[in-house]
This record gives sequence, C-alpha cells and structure tokens, in this order.
Amino acid sequence: MTKKIKVPLKHKNAESAEITLGLTDPKSPSNVGAVMRAAGCYQVDSVLYSGVRYARAAKFHTDTQSASKKIPLIGVESLVESLPDGSKLICVDLIEGAVPLPAFIHPKNAMYVFGPEDGTISQAVIDKADAVVYIPTNGCMNLAATVNVLLYDRLAKSAIAIGDDELIRKSRDTNNTVKVKQ
Repeated sequence: MTKKIKVPLKHKNAESAEITLGLTDPKSPSNVGAVMRAAGCYQVDSVLYSGVRYARAAKFHTDTQSASKKIPLIGVESLVESLPDGSKLICVDLIEGAVPLPAFIHPKNAMYVFGPEDGTISQAVIDKADAVVYIPTNGCMNLAATVNVLLYDRLAKSAIAIGDDELIRKSRDTNNTVKVKQ
C-alpha cells in the first residue's frame, strides 16, 4: 500500500545537502536492498518508491547493512508530488536527449528518480524534471548499479570526496586489516 506524502528538507546545517532517491515501481527486493546499502554508504537522506511490486516482495531481507533502520524507505503514490521542498528533480535513465553523467553538475539538494529495470520513467515525470541524466554505457545497468554509479559521481565531484585512513577503518569489513606497505 502506497501513501501520498510530502517530504520536507531537513537542512542539517547550511553546508549539508539533502539527497533523496526515488525508485519507479522497483521489481526486485534484492535491488532495493542493494539501493539501501548504497544509500547508507553515500549518506542519502531518504529513499522513496512508487508502485506495488516492491511492497509485495519486501519480506525478503537484502539490506545487509540494515540501512533501512537509519534511512527512511517510504512507499508513495507519486514521486513527483513527494519531491522534497527545495530539491531539484533529476531523472536518471537511458532517455534520448539526456545529459551524460560525466558532464552533469549535481545540484546541492536533489531527488534522483530512477526507472524500473523492465521499463522507464514516464514521459510525464521526464517533462517535470529539472534535468535528465544518463550513464554512458554499452547496454543498461541494473537499478542498484545505476544508483551506485550516480552517487559515486556525486561524491567524486564534491568537496568532501577526499577520505583518509580513519574513513577506511570505519568503513571496511572487520575481517580486513590489510595496510599498504610504507
């Protein structure tokens, strides 16, 4: 069951950005779980989904880092009507006339809408988008892979893209204690 909501921006502080992911009728619970993992890795604020397919299959646990305990995963009637105040609507799909991701400049506050793996984002949503972006690949990637590439591109182009050993220690698996020889 989906509900109609309006997601307000949280504005943690003046410098922080608000990132929302919108999934158009995702069909695979494993892909939604992988999207939630990416959302946790890249500090996404919320994930919205439309349609009924995911809700029917949500009993399968694929969010291996339990990101959904920290990041809201919300079923909505309309992704466009749920656009957080102050966010730009960015559609990400293989759409003719779209901007290639390497040339795209990410807005500070954005809701990135992704199409389903067995379809595309509707023309009505594309027409309301502030930008339409595609990842220039030969063939199409699955939903989770597309989300990861988009979020990595956003991070790589941002001022916070530089990490350090503390970030590595905090992020890696407990079985990984390998170091680069000095």
